Parts: sequence; C-alpha cells; structure tokens
Amino acid sequence: MIIVMQANADETAIARVVDTIRQRGLHEHISRGKEHTIIGAVGDERVFDPTEIATLPQVQRAIKIMHDWRIISREAWAEDTQINIRGITIGGDAPMCYLHHPMSSLKKPTHGVLLDPFYRPSNPYLPTPTNSEKELTRTLLHTSETHHIQNQLVAIRLRDRTHIQAALHAQADLLYIGSDLADNRTLLHELGSLNIPIIICKAPHHSVRDWLMAAEQIVLRGNQHVILGESGTFNLHSDHLRLDIDAIVQARKLSHLPILADISQLVHHHMDSGTLQQLAQIAGASMIIQ
Repeated sequence: MIIVMQANADETAIARVVDTIRQRGLHEHISRGKEHTIIGAVGDERVFDPTEIATLPQVQRAIKIMHDWRIISREAWAEDTQINIRGITIGGDAPMCYLHHPMSSLKKPTHGVLLDPFYRPSNPYLPTPTNSEKELTRTLLHTSETHHIQNQLVAIRLRDRTHIQAALHAQADLLYIGSDLADNRTLLHELGSLNIPIIICKAPHHSVRDWLMAAEQIVLRGNQHVILGESGTFNLHSDHLRLDIDAIVQARKLSHLPILADISQLVHHHMDSGTLQQLAQIAGASMIIQ
C-alpha cells in the first residue's frame, strides 16, 4: 500500500501513519519529496482497508498497489518525475535530452556524453588498456572537467560495483548501469544509498516487470533520481538487437520515472539513427544516447 501525505504534512502526522503500519505487522518505507511525503507499507497489505488509513490526519490518499513495484508506480505518483542535472531537466514535458556515445559516428550537438572508461574487451586478441588505476582516475576527472566547462553532462558507465568511487571522484553527473549489471542486487542496493542520478538499463531478456523491479530496488534505499534505460532487446528477424518500443510504452504507463533510449549500438542498415530517434520519442523516451 502507498500512503500519500498532504503537502507539507508535519512529522507528527507521518509518525502516526508509521505507528499504524507497524501495529499491523508491516514496516514502512518513507520517501520525502519537495512537496509530498510518500509512505510505503511493505508486507501483506490485505490487513489494511485503504479508507482506514485515508482518515488519518494529513493523509491525502491511500492506494493498494497490485504490482510488485510500488514507490515508482503511477498509483503512487501520477505526475511524471523530472530530474534536474546542471540546469538540464529530464522527464515530463521537458525537451528531449541527448547524450553522445564516444564510439558513435554522429557529430551533432548534444547535452553531454556517455563515458565507458572501465570497458575491457572479452576478445583475448584485442589490446587491453594498461593504465594504472591512478592514471585512469586522473584522466577521467580531466575528461569530466572538460565537458563540464562546456556545460555538458557526464554519464559514466559502471562495469562493476568497485567502479563507483572512481566515477564519483571523476564528478560524474549520472551513473549508467548497463544490462550486464541489472540483476546485481548488491550493486542496486549500494546505488540506492547515493545521491546521484542512476540510469538502469534492462537486459535484452528482461521483461518490463524485471526492469521496474530493478529500479524499485534502488528507490527503496532512498535514491529517487532514477532513469529507466532501454538499450536493446532480442530481435526475431535478424542478429541485431532492436529498440524495445513496447517496453518503453508500457513502462511509461506503469511508472512515473523518466525513460532513456540508448540507440548507440542499435543502428544498422535496416534502421538508421533518425528513425530510431523518432520511434524512441514517440514511445515516450525523455533522453536519448546516440
């Protein structure tokens, strides 16, 4: 169950709701926004009648949630979440935000860049970077500062949970969690304790439920600055991954979080970048990596 408190509800009213939740054998999760506080009752919510909670002082509404994800659901918050990073707003009715992938051949102006400094090729015949950790951190910080001088956002892709501190030291504006880490619950919980926007991409084999549950794991730990990322799903008609339009549309209906479409690795001779961008925008993406 989700309990939405009235705007600027005081601590006494919040504590009363929490006490009521605990008396029924459930535990609470409190999410504090700029105007509203949302309290999640975690456990078997069948012990509650929503009207019982709704009559408590300064409660705006109580809603039973039928999905496995709660805090990020449309029932909990009907309005689109907007995330502001360095003066650039992502989500809702804000203009489309574009990031540039260094390996992309496109050179059009963007709002920032996605860096992938921790990538190591799996092919043993390809050269592996030999920079020390200190050299990598120093180079990464310099690169970030260069983009920040140009008023650009810097997203850094993590390849392991041990890369978090290096990315934070490099002044990353967003942490990009690729599909390879979407099932790493330990990492998701650690990201939930941070105060930095997180892009969480679903794996090609993931359902929308898997995707939203991964985001919920982060938000439940307190980090509400989460962006859902779609970077490609399996294609029945070719070897190329395809942009999962259906998943974006469904996630938009089920969750208030912004959605990113990473099309940087999806362009092929049957689907050019311009078409992919149009599809992502029509489906409801607020951010595109090209």
